[in-house]
Amino acid sequence: MRDQIKLPLTAAAAVLALAAPGVVHADAAKDLGVAGRALTFLENGPAGKATLGVVFDPSKPTSVAEKNALMAALGSGYAAGTLTLVGKAIEADAVGGAAGVQALFVTGGVNYGAVGSAAKGKKLITIGSDMACVRSGACAMGVETEPKVSITVNRAAAAAVGASFKAAFRMMITEI
Repeated sequence: MRDQIKLPLTAAAAVLALAAPGVVHADAAKDLGVAGRALTFLENGPAGKATLGVVFDPSKPTSVAEKNALMAALGSGYAAGTLTLVGKAIEADAVGGAAGVQALFVTGGVNYGAVGSAAKGKKLITIGSDMACVRSGACAMGVETEPKVSITVNRAAAAAVGASFKAAFRMMITEI
């Protein structure tokens, strides 16, 4: 009897473990859409075609899964209002040397402190879907699309990279 229960539970646990990376960031396209539209509200922000660096940690499966989902959503170009975003995958420990990007999307599980410091040094706005990144000050902006759309801006982190948002946008977000 005990072995009969163990097998189904083990199988169920395996299915959940395999599904977890996709479940955590199943709405990468939604997150990307919100992040892209938010970038259009930056004073002197990117316009036309802009490169979004997708920062990930290759040793963290959930980070790689989120990167893969975001890069797939970006495709050959993702239109967000007047902005067209193209993606560039960047390993977390290479952010300091990243070139040709106008903003960074930080995937969950990376070393937020190191990425945030490197991004601030390059004056790049950082966006993430993990609110821990925003609360830590490593991400200037956080986007959530489940259960509802929510945008949180860390004022100090945004100021550190010289990012300021139009008044109309500030009325729609939460600032910390």
